[in-house]
Amino acid sequence: MSHVFHRSLTQRYPTAVKGDGPYLIDSQGHRYLDASGGAAVSCLGHSDPDVIEAIREQVGKVAYAHTSFFTTEPMEALADFLVKRAPAGLDSVYFVSGGSEAVEAALKLARQYFVEIGQPQRKHVIARRQSYHGNTLGALAAGGNAWRRQQFQPLLIDVSHVSPCYAYREQRPGETPEQFAIRLAEELDAEIQRLGAENVMAFIAEPVVGATLGAVPAVTGYFKRIREVCDRHGVLLILDEVMCGMGRTGTLFAAEQEGISADLITVAKGLGAGYQPIGATLVSERIRNAIAQGSGFFQHGHTYIGHATACAAALAVQTVVEKKQLLARVREQGDGLSKRLLDRFAGHPNVGDIRGRGLFQGFELVADRETKAPFDPALKVNAKIKKAAMEHGLMCYPMGGTVDGRVGDHILLAPPFILEDHHLDELVQKLDDAIHTVLRSL
Repeated sequence: MSHVFHRSLTQRYPTAVKGDGPYLIDSQGHRYLDASGGAAVSCLGHSDPDVIEAIREQVGKVAYAHTSFFTTEPMEALADFLVKRAPAGLDSVYFVSGGSEAVEAALKLARQYFVEIGQPQRKHVIARRQSYHGNTLGALAAGGNAWRRQQFQPLLIDVSHVSPCYAYREQRPGETPEQFAIRLAEELDAEIQRLGAENVMAFIAEPVVGATLGAVPAVTGYFKRIREVCDRHGVLLILDEVMCGMGRTGTLFAAEQEGISADLITVAKGLGAGYQPIGATLVSERIRNAIAQGSGFFQHGHTYIGHATACAAALAVQTVVEKKQLLARVREQGDGLSKRLLDRFAGHPNVGDIRGRGLFQGFELVADRETKAPFDPALKVNAKIKKAAMEHGLMCYPMGGTVDGRVGDHILLAPPFILEDHHLDELVQKLDDAIHTVLRSL
């Protein structure tokens, strides 16, 4: 019996012993093509020599120095790198150990900002249904997935949730994308006014929704309208790019493709590519200045913020991405993946929608394509596909509860940026084999 408290206490896991580019290898010698980057993490695959060497070099100098006593060279250099490339107005970075911590920090920064500027009544957060922002209590409260929230509901702060920009199921018949975007922006405006604009602190959203919807991008113009609504009411905009950021959609920040900036942006996953645990919250100049000119101290912290080795690893990751022009490759290979998915699954009777950007793509599985009726959740289609895919040597990211947190199934794909064309062919073939195996057995 394992003494590890695994995620599932009823499942037996293979033991990963080695990485080889986009593959993981287990102790039995089986190879698994990592088509999901774990959880959209491993953007450089599992054996990049430059990143490995950067970690070795940093550990040989100083592995860790607590940030209440010191700054470090890799932390300063990584902050400079990110701010130089960040959307307009973001000028400082708060480093943490992962995505949930980054969202917690963003929520606390938003709250402290309003306290510092003399608006302490602003406390309400608005998010979207079917969103995911992390598993710590503040992040979980912001998230809009009913299944994840259910048993912890008594511990969560009260957060309002408005409709997601989920065109496949939320856009009305005869409604244009522009009309859909306008309607959703008006819904946010109405919710802010219902709560009292003077009481609303922030609106948080993923530019491309990952885990809970399966790579759903917003319709054109949606985020510009959302930005306008927030500005009109003095509400901060938090963009959660933990999963969709750091090049995953083809630009370093997903916000670039929406033509907007934000007051706070959270990143993680692809920031360090899994070589070290790291996340970050990028902070606007006005928030930084309000705190600097007020109390001068952010009332928040963790032991491992700004970890020197993690920052060195992340800087090496981002340097490799830039040096090898991998953002252009994400766009190119993303087009290749999209074409292969459409060629293979566009006419499939159980594939309702194929969507995504760059190397962040997914599709929704349905029992009936014409009516969009989902499978009965008791069938556990998503879990069976994950298991079947592993048996075929493929790691993908199927999830359930796509429609409302209870019903619906989707598959999320977020492979490493280094995939060659033959890897894309292997990915789609093995995914097709896994889906066929499961659907045939239902």
